[in-house]
Amino acid sequence: MQSSLIGKIEKAKRYAEEKGRVKFAELTVKFRGDNDDYVLTYRVGKWTCSCHHFASEGICSHTMALQRILGEMLPEEALSAQLG
Repeated sequence: MQSSLIGKIEKAKRYAEEKGRVKFAELTVKFRGDNDDYVLTYRVGKWTCSCHHFASEGICSHTMALQRILGEMLPEEALSAQLG
C-alpha cells in the first residue's frame, strides 16, 4: 500500500473519532418506525417528518431519535427539542 494512502487512512480514523468536526447542514433519511417507514429531513434549520404526530405537534419520536443518534454532529438549532 502506498505510504500516502496509509497516512490518509490514519487521518480518516482520527477524524471519525472527532465527531465534533462534522455539522450537518442538510439531511434526508428514511426511518423505519414500528408501524411504517417515514422520511425525515433537516433543512434550513428545521426538522420535518412524514409521520402524523409531527404534522400535528411539530416533533416526534423519529426526529428525537435521530437527534440522539447524531448528537454533536448537529448544529445547536437542530437540537432545540428536548431529548429527555
